[in-house]
Amino acid sequence: MTTPKFASLAAAAEIADVSVKSIRRYITAGRITGYRVGPRMIRVDINELEDLLAPIPNDAENNEKAQA
Repeated sequence: MTTPKFASLAAAAEIADVSVKSIRRYITAGRITGYRVGPRMIRVDINELEDLLAPIPNDAENNEKAQA
């Protein structure tokens, strides 16, 4: 298990190159976990955000695997 790296919504949005609104949507959808610190402050674990990233396979890779 990796050590959590917490960041604000604004910092997380900048890291993921998305809007703060998108980060809030990810939390609402359950794609990442939001952690409340005090009555208003919300933080997210950057590790969870990085886990959302997945490479997009291209047709050349798929064709090579099918021919092998």
